[in-house]
Amino acid sequence: MQDRLKAHLESSQIIHPGQSILVGYSGGADSTALLHLLHSLKYDVVAAHLHHGMREEADQELQRCTDFCESLGIPIVTGRADIPGMSEKLKIGIEETGRHARYTFFRQSAHQTNCQIIATGHTQDDHIETILLNLARGTGLTGLGGIHPNRDGLIRPLLPFTRTETRNYCDSNQLWYHDDPGNFNEDFSRVRVRLKVVPEFKIINSAFADSLTRFSEIARTEDDFLNQITATNLQPCELPLNGNLEFLTRDIEAAFSTPHLAQLPEVLLARAIRLIAKFFDAAPSYDDTILVSQLITTGQNQAVTLSGSKLVIEVNPTQTHFRTLVEEEPFRFPLTLPGETESDIFGWRFIAESHPPADFNRPPSSLDVVLNQDHIQGSLYFRSAQPQDEFIPFGESQPKKITEILAKAKLTSAARRRLPIIYDMIGPIWIPGVRQSERTRITDDTRKALRIQFEPL
Repeated sequence: MQDRLKAHLESSQIIHPGQSILVGYSGGADSTALLHLLHSLKYDVVAAHLHHGMREEADQELQRCTDFCESLGIPIVTGRADIPGMSEKLKIGIEETGRHARYTFFRQSAHQTNCQIIATGHTQDDHIETILLNLARGTGLTGLGGIHPNRDGLIRPLLPFTRTETRNYCDSNQLWYHDDPGNFNEDFSRVRVRLKVVPEFKIINSAFADSLTRFSEIARTEDDFLNQITATNLQPCELPLNGNLEFLTRDIEAAFSTPHLAQLPEVLLARAIRLIAKFFDAAPSYDDTILVSQLITTGQNQAVTLSGSKLVIEVNPTQTHFRTLVEEEPFRFPLTLPGETESDIFGWRFIAESHPPADFNRPPSSLDVVLNQDHIQGSLYFRSAQPQDEFIPFGESQPKKITEILAKAKLTSAARRRLPIIYDMIGPIWIPGVRQSERTRITDDTRKALRIQFEPL
């Protein structure tokens, strides 16, 4: 099995030289075989084990997993989650909750341990079960592709192998592993498919597993091709949002021309809706997709919140706006002067430095400003806009509310909430990409000036 896996990894190139791999390690035969095989092939691996808080024996299994890794000299990261509690709170099933918790834990652990990719022990059996479950739920072409071998930093090196092969590998190498009782609990849909449905198909066709695997590869290839065509057709449909400040919200919103979308063939329009939703971690149902498609083709005014997600799709005759509902907390932080102030969360930074009181002309939409430092009072800081904030805009004589200025600038509500505004002790002095205050205008009498740049990371 080791030689076959080595050949598979070399041909598929799902692991690149020098990459560190986080292995999702439950202690079952599949993940145990994967961890041991990759370690034996001299890959740099780190194990990650999540305690699900569901069984009394889970504490002992956690210890056995830790001992196993220590015996091989493999680093291990462990964590705990209350899956039943999360399931009740999120109003979703135990299986889905467990999967969500595991992958969240894996991604956090990979970041913590500087691993570039995450490997899970899914086998051909898991792949087949997934396809049948997707089919039972009414999937499209994407679901018929089953488990993808390499996507979004997740690899599944054992997809060419069966569950029987991983157990035999562990037994022949005298490796400890445990059987999760949940794997035999027919309350779970996957277990019923495994124990009742798959055996019946194998009676019809003894090569059923290989046949379905081949079918899924065809479906995946065609699905990828259609996605490429759809993405190409989407590019001219996209509308700019927030001007120079588009980077503020590109992770939570996007807009497209409704008339352009309406011209797409029906099959590509439905796929476009799914692709855009996927970018925002949402998966529209069949009914959601049909409804949004109809709204776009008829140019109606209506907003749709996708079931089971926080994505809202707002359709009008001109624009179709996808936005994620995010509760943004007000913020306030000091500005480093001179120097850089970065926000890894929002993906931007300020650069502040002394500047001669010359070469200061900038358009209002500029993300680069030169301020009269003689008129700045106290330390500088940045924060989100508040309803009471106001200042006299550059070139004007009367104060205006910051909220009114932002609305006139045609920024989306998400951008207005996220935009950091520079303040001194007296009040706001610069709204990046929008307006500078009259108070900080450079004059012939200015002795010191301050340049501030605002840019994406």
